[in-house]
Amino acid sequence: MDINRPDVLADVTAAFERYERALVGNDITVLDELFSAREHTVRYGTGENLYGIEAIRAFRAARSPLGLAREVVRTQITTYGDAFATTHLEFRRAGSQRLGRQTQSWVKLPEGWRVVSAHVSLMA
Repeated sequence: MDINRPDVLADVTAAFERYERALVGNDITVLDELFSAREHTVRYGTGENLYGIEAIRAFRAARSPLGLAREVVRTQITTYGDAFATTHLEFRRAGSQRLGRQTQSWVKLPEGWRVVSAHVSLMA
């Protein structure tokens, strides 16, 4: 299995960076596009467990667009073959020293690279 094949890594990195811009800019349309629109998609947040795209969409629609800015501390993207990848990001919210973590599993589907599982947490 090829790990971090340059062309695949470039594609996933582009999708991930697009997601990050959409997240801090609260571009719900792009966020919804980049999450797999399936009932099996899961997102664990700092205060919520969301099962299925409808629950994820409802959460995003209700979330305040304020306070989304963050400093990226570290990013690691790893691809496995040409259809699966993981992304890991450490961050700090603007004005906070508390470290947050974001992990995503991406799968290349017919519609493109999509998040099928995500987890966001904050360290004590």
